[in-house]
Amino acid sequence: MSKTRVEIVQETLHHYLATAQDAPHRIADDEPLNSDTTLTAQQALEVFTDQVISRMLDVAARELRKTNQSFYTISSAGHEQNAILGTLLRLDDPCFLHYRSGALMAARARKLPDANPILDTVLSFCASSDDPISQGRHKVWGSLPLWVPPQTSTIASHLPKASGLAFALRQARKLGTATNLNDDSIVVCSFGDASANHATALTGINSARYTVRRGGAAPILFVCEDNGIGISVETPRNWIHDSFVAQPHLKYFEASGSIDEIWNVTCEAINHCRHHRTPVFLHLHVVRLWGHAGTDVETGYRSLEEIEAIEANDPLLLNARRLIETGAASPRELQSIIQNVQSRVDAACAEVVQRPKLTSVAEIIKPLAPYDEPAILAVANKQVEAAARSNFWADALPEQATAPTRRTMAAHINSALADEMLRQPEIIVFGEDVGRKGGVYYVTAGLQKKFGAQRCFDTLLDESTILGVAQGAAMAGLLPIPEIQYLAYLHNALDQLRGEACSLQFFSSGQFQNPMVVRVQGLAYQKGFGGHFHNDNSVGALRDIPGLILATPSRGDDAAMMLRGLLATAKACGRVAVFLEPIALYHEKDLHEDGDGQWLFDYPSPDKLLLPGEVGVYHPDATDLLIVSYANGLRLSLRAAQKLKEQHDLNARVLDVRWLNPLPLEAIQHYANECQRVLVADECRTTGGGIADAILASLAEAGYSRPLRSVRAVDTYVPLGAAANLVLLSEPQIIGAARELGSASR
Repeated sequence: MSKTRVEIVQETLHHYLATAQDAPHRIADDEPLNSDTTLTAQQALEVFTDQVISRMLDVAARELRKTNQSFYTISSAGHEQNAILGTLLRLDDPCFLHYRSGALMAARARKLPDANPILDTVLSFCASSDDPISQGRHKVWGSLPLWVPPQTSTIASHLPKASGLAFALRQARKLGTATNLNDDSIVVCSFGDASANHATALTGINSARYTVRRGGAAPILFVCEDNGIGISVETPRNWIHDSFVAQPHLKYFEASGSIDEIWNVTCEAINHCRHHRTPVFLHLHVVRLWGHAGTDVETGYRSLEEIEAIEANDPLLLNARRLIETGAASPRELQSIIQNVQSRVDAACAEVVQRPKLTSVAEIIKPLAPYDEPAILAVANKQVEAAARSNFWADALPEQATAPTRRTMAAHINSALADEMLRQPEIIVFGEDVGRKGGVYYVTAGLQKKFGAQRCFDTLLDESTILGVAQGAAMAGLLPIPEIQYLAYLHNALDQLRGEACSLQFFSSGQFQNPMVVRVQGLAYQKGFGGHFHNDNSVGALRDIPGLILATPSRGDDAAMMLRGLLATAKACGRVAVFLEPIALYHEKDLHEDGDGQWLFDYPSPDKLLLPGEVGVYHPDATDLLIVSYANGLRLSLRAAQKLKEQHDLNARVLDVRWLNPLPLEAIQHYANECQRVLVADECRTTGGGIADAILASLAEAGYSRPLRSVRAVDTYVPLGAAANLVLLSEPQIIGAARELGSASR
């Protein structure tokens, strides 16, 4: 039987060590390998040991896979020079790591006396619930004491949040947010050469450069581990060098060669980033051994000669030769290190296959969407002293405004933001145009003037950057409220919510959190203005995200109380929430006819809030029909309900669900059971992921046997002008459907 490439690489190293000769002179442990480096013999041996740990773990993962005990075989083999980074970085330098970071993690763990990177890694790739970071949910590199938030992406979508944390370090210090990071901490983010081409990678690098250009600090070390190939697609020669060597506001370093040469360049790169507080690009040349993963047949796209040439540059082989030739170690010492590590790995594997796995749904989803109502209420109950608040508002408290000077939704959200920023000093508000301009719709007007540019500021025009800043700021101890100017533009950056922010607690077992409330301006009914990009009636992509809270208000007072509830939930439970604000209702004043002022409301006092699941009920005594709706649809439904009563003797109760994810299905079922029919008025398209399908299915499965129906927008993009009215949910549609239901048999 022919040998595998794993066996061949292993045997090559063993053969070299068995035949190598001692150097003529042995250097002392504290002596540098040569006069041009600070790398001592002892440090070099430690780095080599970390690299051997990573290599033996990679071999073990593939061996355990043969018996279905391991579930992850993407190895770090060939990338082990990143152990130098793990050695030189401090534990207060947060690391967002590439998936080939085994040696770096082993070196970083060496800084903690009680750390056991071998056992922890075997627990991880064997999906044991004893895994200290993900508890069996995924193979990730992560550790709370090592300050390594887990990353599950393979396409560099972690770069925006790494840049966000680098940006937020100074913000957090100035605002006095408690963190375990020091003034000269840096952020480290590693990725592969193929991932360097991805839009999210370029976004993260661009945002760090932009921050420096605007006079800020961005102490982030981007580490591109360049092995020259992305699965089977080769990276053009010098592509990474040529792409990044001359980028403004990005210091470029290139590391290759012997262990001491890489050490020297890495030291210089880290020191530059730490002292200058600007982004640094470290181009680390590595090789990829054994294909992309255990199932990858590398001979399908590389010749045997190419594979052998790459294996000749095995970093363990090169480093062993360098240590022996410089007198830093003897062949027998290196053989002893390998034998010792192999023994530890074997023992860990024997132990881990007996360790428990996840066995219930409850275990799996426990950290996905934590909700602790007493903790939330405790956060909400901590109010600003009356005198301080009165002084802030200059004796014109917003709740003292009464009819006819009641206010619109935009005004209520603005006041609620100000009150919450006053109450919680860790809140920051940011996005496109939110600062000096006060937002496109003036919802954030005056906040920068009241709280300063540290707490309310403009970002560059990029949604991935905005959400990356939010994640990084949250991990720095802040409570971010980023704004996405239009719902349609959120789709450019949706993975920052779905794949990154909302997965963090899940894959870290709740040890890492990035609480935030993302304000998104959206939905339709803007009187034909703006077309589909400004009238996006699709929420499916948001309702699809596990653990995300999605809320949308219909009226101003609700908006203020819901925003407070979301912020309290985010802070108390670490949750990620989207507050979808209906643009068309921002400045709406009337309900039934022009000038009636029935869509203006008093500002609720700061102690009042609404929590997820609390619905709104109109005409509670009506039982002929229940109309379920939200946002713009609620206002349409109330108008329709009045006409149904006056013109058709049909009494309709109207329910505002307020919370689109998770839907308040129990409340809906309760009110449905009190009515003879149910109509869902969903302003989203049928294929837009609205709420109608879920509500109707839930009622049917619960045994609701009375007539059910829904009305929704047409499946199309929204056109300009009056044509928009032809495709959006309308009051006549609701009335027509209600009448048809009214004639249905009870």
